[in-house]
Amino acid sequence: MPGRVPAKSSRSSANTTKLRSTNLETTEIPDEGSPSTLRSRVCSFFADAQRSNTGHRKLIVGLRKVQEACCYEPPSGKKNKNTLQEDFDENDFASEVARCVLRVLSVKKSEPVGDRTVRFLGLFLKHATDADNAIFAEDDPERAQGVPETPTSRLTLQIISMLLPLLQAKDRIVRFRCAQTTSHLINTLDCVDDELFHYIRIGLMKRLRDKETNIRVQAVCGLGRLAGEGGGNEEAEDSDDDTSGGVLDKLLEVLQNDPSAEVRRSLLLNLPFTPATLPFLLERARDLDSTLRRALYARLLPALGDFRHLSLTHREKLLRWGLRDRDENVRRATGRLFSERWIEDCARPRDDNGESIDLKPGQMANPSSDGLCELLERIDVVNAGNDGGVALDAMQELWDRRPDYRDFVTFDEAYWKELTPESVFVARTFNDYCRKERVPDSIQDKLPEVTRVAYLVQSNINTLVELIQKIALQDDAEEDSVHQEFVVEQLLHIALTLDYSDEVGRRTMFSLMREALALAELPEETTRLVVDVLRMCCGFHAAGERDFCGVVLEAIAEVHDTIMGEEPEKPEDPDDSFHSAQSELSSDSTPKKQKGGEVDEGKAVKEIMVNMKCLHIAECMLQNVECTLESNAHLVTMLNNLVVPAVRSQEAPIRERGLLCLGLCCLLDKNLADENLTLFLHCFTKGHEQLQEIAVQIIGDILTSHPSLLVSTAQPNAEGESATEQEHALHKPVHKLFSKSLKSPSSSVQSTACAALCKLMLSAPSNAHNNGNVTILNIDELLILLVKAYFDPDTVNNPALRQSLSYFIPVFCHSRKENMQCMGRIAMPILQWCQGMKEEMDVDGDEDMNGDMVGLSVVTAHLVDWTDGRKLALARTRLGEGEAAKVADGDVHLEMAEMILEKALGVCSREERKLFISMLGKLFVTAKSDREKLQSVSDLVDEAVQDKIAADSTARNTLIKVQTALSKCLSDHNRSQSGGASRAVSVAPSYIGEENGEEVDEAVEAGVVKDAEQPSEIEPSSQATTPATSPRKRAKRRATAPVSVLGADAMESEVATPATSPTKRLAHPRKTAASSNRETVYEQKDRADVERENIPPPTPTQLTTPTASPQKKNKHRPKRQTTTNAGQSSAESGEAEQNGTEPHIKVEETEEVALPIRRKGRAPKDPTEDVDSIAPAPRRSGRAPRRKPSEVEE
Repeated sequence: MPGRVPAKSSRSSANTTKLRSTNLETTEIPDEGSPSTLRSRVCSFFADAQRSNTGHRKLIVGLRKVQEACCYEPPSGKKNKNTLQEDFDENDFASEVARCVLRVLSVKKSEPVGDRTVRFLGLFLKHATDADNAIFAEDDPERAQGVPETPTSRLTLQIISMLLPLLQAKDRIVRFRCAQTTSHLINTLDCVDDELFHYIRIGLMKRLRDKETNIRVQAVCGLGRLAGEGGGNEEAEDSDDDTSGGVLDKLLEVLQNDPSAEVRRSLLLNLPFTPATLPFLLERARDLDSTLRRALYARLLPALGDFRHLSLTHREKLLRWGLRDRDENVRRATGRLFSERWIEDCARPRDDNGESIDLKPGQMANPSSDGLCELLERIDVVNAGNDGGVALDAMQELWDRRPDYRDFVTFDEAYWKELTPESVFVARTFNDYCRKERVPDSIQDKLPEVTRVAYLVQSNINTLVELIQKIALQDDAEEDSVHQEFVVEQLLHIALTLDYSDEVGRRTMFSLMREALALAELPEETTRLVVDVLRMCCGFHAAGERDFCGVVLEAIAEVHDTIMGEEPEKPEDPDDSFHSAQSELSSDSTPKKQKGGEVDEGKAVKEIMVNMKCLHIAECMLQNVECTLESNAHLVTMLNNLVVPAVRSQEAPIRERGLLCLGLCCLLDKNLADENLTLFLHCFTKGHEQLQEIAVQIIGDILTSHPSLLVSTAQPNAEGESATEQEHALHKPVHKLFSKSLKSPSSSVQSTACAALCKLMLSAPSNAHNNGNVTILNIDELLILLVKAYFDPDTVNNPALRQSLSYFIPVFCHSRKENMQCMGRIAMPILQWCQGMKEEMDVDGDEDMNGDMVGLSVVTAHLVDWTDGRKLALARTRLGEGEAAKVADGDVHLEMAEMILEKALGVCSREERKLFISMLGKLFVTAKSDREKLQSVSDLVDEAVQDKIAADSTARNTLIKVQTALSKCLSDHNRSQSGGASRAVSVAPSYIGEENGEEVDEAVEAGVVKDAEQPSEIEPSSQATTPATSPRKRAKRRATAPVSVLGADAMESEVATPATSPTKRLAHPRKTAASSNRETVYEQKDRADVERENIPPPTPTQLTTPTASPQKKNKHRPKRQTTTNAGQSSAESGEAEQNGTEPHIKVEETEEVALPIRRKGRAPKDPTEDVDSIAPAPRRSGRAPRRKPSEVEE
């Protein structure tokens, strides 16, 4: 089909028209010419493509026919039904398509029509490119072998050339649609022109630094296709730093450092799989975003193919990171990868040449024992199958997800004859799974009995001893001994789970373990497992424990005699029950010099070896006993003849292991711990790093096992006075030890001390014992040390320390209310310390340290979360999260709010005050808190609002929000105490009964309330104070009762209704016409005074009468109503007159006695309108007459 020669369009596009928009701004829009049939056809295809993706294939075929009609001559001059009425060329078609593409650029990301149009455009260009290549292949096959220039390629070039300049547009929507269209076209087309490739690369690389996340996502999607192409390392002559360098290097940098998880996830799935990119892709298994980590295990790793192409290090790390991830979805994806993909790669059937046979999609290979053993070999089960290894977790996932393998495996007699590390590990993990999931049938049918396991252990131990003895003669026997040691360990793990109710099997296992323990060649880990099995065989009763200790001590003596068998035997002392260890350790461990002055190095090494072996067996024994030290004679003998001489040894390894055994003995006896605590403190002070770790760990375990060890004791006085508590002599040294260890330059000492201190604080009581004695440690000081270590930038390189604290601090604070109160007390000192640390780092200019220091907003968020009463474990376990918030206690946050406001109202910088106010807005306040605390904090907030300490609108809004919340809590508190039936204020029923309504009316009109029968005793729930002065200045004379505060509903209205009193309410006083007239006159005078003096209306939280100056009194100033104080004595009025101030007048209020709140600048309301709804209280122009107590009682 010959191509049509393009011609210039007859339509003119030079003229422009000016259109005026609705906002009266002129915008010049180029003249697009008169409508045509081509435009109508192209626009109809794009319009239909926006509706749904289902009809795109049909629309693409139709648009292709229109393109062929414009770009190619019809054969033999025939026209089909799709032929246009007018003649159009290639440029006309390209212009119309580009015009439709431009209309998409302003569509927002949330609109799906934009995505459908971009998808339709990409599919059309791909279909048209394939059709053009087929046409050119028929005409010129040699030309078709390269990249021919076709109408579709020219159309693609025109569209991308039009979009590339718009990648730098100011409008983010335009930039997004341009980047999306460009990236989609790159990923859709098979080839791109070289010059166009260069411009696309530069334009998209600049978008890698765009501030919009969705634009960066589209940029990495497009560049991921270009990363594997040639020319990636070329630099453009006119490019800047953002575009210089290779595409792949830039993408790898974005993958590691981009702050958006969506960008990193898109790049993870679009980068090519090459040896250069694979390490960067696999390290995303430690990414912060859990969705990205799950995408790695669920999508990327299965797409890689056979896992055996990965290195052993990568396999082990991927399994360990995935199976121990904190997110459940990541762990599930890793388990599915191991049990469904990796096992299939090994169990797939093979042909005669050993090549794997490909299976159909979705088809699973039959279970295979060889494949399972190969999989375990590929993950290095010898190193990964020990306690804490990842192979245990992986096999648990396989047994759980593959029931076909559970049914397939069999452990017959031939299986146990030739055990390999992989086969014995399969048996061990299958045994653990069946016992964990309680599948007794599988255990009885497939696993051997106790006697059979005992003989298997014995034969494999003998083989291990033989291999160890051959190591000295043959170098190649070491690997075999390591594998055999692993086999013995797995058999011993199986023996630990067996049921020893079979007496024959138990006795057989007991005798074999006793013989094995006496073998000097047995490795340490195998020895530990043998001791554990021996403990199981002896039973856990007291008699069995004594037998166990006796058997172990006999084994220690045999081990010593075996190693030192070449030495001449000394006569046995009948009084010595443990002569072997005593003979070697009672004297100096340093070997004596011979006559020639040379030291027998062989004997010295042998003595160290025997002592280390004996001490290791003793350590394993002490870890399996629970009785007291004095009740077991074997333990006392071992302590005196083995442990104590080892502690006094001059050899560092022997001394360290002896110190560890001594610490285990101290856990069994409190007196021994008290005597040797000074020794452990001395070892920490004078010892090296490893000895310091042992000492800190021992001291922490001792204090945990014996909580009353450092409790202060009561010392009676000589004069017969009450006894005084005397602090323990080692109380301060222990505190100093933990303080120095947390500040130690060694990260291992820091992490060990942190773990020991965390266990101690979680197990020890928070404040005091039941007997009233003080706690063994100062919890506040130690908690400050731990929290400082958590935020200290110096500990950023100690992940073990921070990981321990990230778990401990929330558990400690949310487990007990006393612990949360402790954290609340130290919150402000911690915040001030962090501020000082931040300022010091800023002054020093240490950029590296400043980068490691967390922001103060993060510190405040942690402190608020740790002291949130809604997260107490007690409330969460009983009621759940939603119900716990309703009954949560906010006293801790109230105390923190009071401290924060005191700091903010004091001397502090603008940034500090801003930080304090932002922290104040995060606190939890509830009406369940104490009434006095709520009122105190409310007064401080009122003072902060009046003093205008907030510098910006955000801080002011925060203060208003807190003020509103406190007012609502006070109102709810009053309603809860009064029963919530009415908002009217009432007096206590013990003072005035309901039948005295007339007396109340008279008292209200006179402005005086009768005093109680006992004026000196004031009821806290009904007493009122005035916020006229600062709470800090009023601290000495503050009353105990709160001020009435309006609720949220009253604050929104024009009329303020005071909160109700918790006492019994009275009936409403009878309202007569005379009283209504008096109220109307009062309201008129009050409004006139307000208009004349322009007095601002009272705020909702200030409903009490302010104090007046004695020199200047304005008797026309309207008095503000207060709540009733039924217990107020008349002596306060007299005291106020003597001080020259106006006494606070308390009046009785009912629901119809309320003070209207007027806003400044608003015209006064007509007093004749709605008089009944807003009835002012009676107003007195003078001072209340002073009455005698006798008159009040009458």
